Amino acid sequence: MDQTQTQSSSMRFLPYLVAATFFMEYLDTTVLATALPQMAQSFGVGPNDLSLGMTAYMLALAVFIPISGWIADRFGSRTVFGGAIVVFTVASVLCGASNGLFAFTAARVLQGIGGAMMVPVGRLIVVRNTDKRQLIKAISTITWPAIVAPVVGPPIGGFITTYASWRWIFLLNVPFGIAALIATFMMIRNERASEPKPLDIVGFVLSGTTLTFVLYGTELASQQGASLATAGAFVAAGLVLGVLAVRHAAGREHPLLDFTTLRVPTFSVTVITGSVTRIGIGAVPYLMPLLFQVGFGLSAFRSGLLLLASALGNLGMKALTTRVLQHYGFRATAIVDVAFASVFIVACGLLTPETPLAIVLFVVFIYGVTRSMQFSTLATLAYADIPQNQMSSANTLWNAAQQMSIGLGIAFGSLSLRIAASLRAQASDVPHFTLGDFRWAFLFAGVLTLVSLIGYVRLAPDAGRHLSSRRAAG
Repeated sequence: MDQTQTQSSSMRFLPYLVAATFFMEYLDTTVLATALPQMAQSFGVGPNDLSLGMTAYMLALAVFIPISGWIADRFGSRTVFGGAIVVFTVASVLCGASNGLFAFTAARVLQGIGGAMMVPVGRLIVVRNTDKRQLIKAISTITWPAIVAPVVGPPIGGFITTYASWRWIFLLNVPFGIAALIATFMMIRNERASEPKPLDIVGFVLSGTTLTFVLYGTELASQQGASLATAGAFVAAGLVLGVLAVRHAAGREHPLLDFTTLRVPTFSVTVITGSVTRIGIGAVPYLMPLLFQVGFGLSAFRSGLLLLASALGNLGMKALTTRVLQHYGFRATAIVDVAFASVFIVACGLLTPETPLAIVLFVVFIYGVTRSMQFSTLATLAYADIPQNQMSSANTLWNAAQQMSIGLGIAFGSLSLRIAASLRAQASDVPHFTLGDFRWAFLFAGVLTLVSLIGYVRLAPDAGRHLSSRRAAG
């Protein structure tokens, strides 16, 4: 009896352990952008040269996320998750100790491999070990790092680089990594597939190359001065390879990426429609700091403080997510929330330096609320009707789609700004952004988010009913 109670108690704390590791991974990525000037000075290179380190991390994620589920099934989820924490923590030390661009880039690749195993496998552990009736709360817990980190990262990065050294951005991961590793071996069972599937090497190469080309193309498109034609060629090549990957998977008994999971309506909506939503909503964390700094003329630190209103909205909504979904259901919540998100994304673009501070904070806060609610809804609904034997495959595909939509969101925001500026400026003008450009960019993001409403309307009224503890009990 005592052993059963101890195991049950460990399961209650499991989502918080996974959320802590997610926050460590997501925060590193968002904090780094504010530290680039100081790091460039330390390495004796230009700030733009350091984008190689950020791109290397992203590409390592793209290559190894598809294989994370297969590795967890073969070697055990605890072994892989714990090993990923070790790799990520050691790589963080190497990043903090780097004295040159090559060493830093190599350390970021290693860190990306750790992140590619840590995030998908961590989510898989939670889904496998959580009762359906408690899944809404568990997924809400592990989703908040991805929602909050992009908002709180810039002010934290600005504080660390201003009052300490950029190296502490990475070295602070060490105590958290050690604590998470100890908790992992105390709380998590080493579950593995009873009959591990053979490795689909061709599928691994096709899926990894597809994600690499698409993400590199979108990253290239987000850089000012980069050739849009070259970026488009990479994305187009990635899409072609993606078609080949789907055709290859259809002809295999055990494909690395199982696209048959898309036949489940709730999962299909969260992957396809949800990706469109995440691109539109995900463009805002890229656009909003630029609006405050370029459009309003604020410092990076003051801009970051304004963004904390979004973080408060994100965190505040977490306390209500479970009750909202249980009371109104997934379909109604997704429809209403996307509509509100679209309106307030457009409203962000209508802000000016003369707008009263209270209104600015209100608009940013409500955007944070809608962002939190929609991302939690999608992350939970994805696993509502997936059979247990397809859980690993669905988790891998979900994480690949999520990672791609993050990169596409940044690229969409950047492209929207570049298009608005090019339409306004004369051929001889020096490219720069005005408040008018930001209005158009936020309008594009709001419209794209609203377009995704079509997919949620087509959901069944009782979609995800198995995740409601009240209805399940009934």
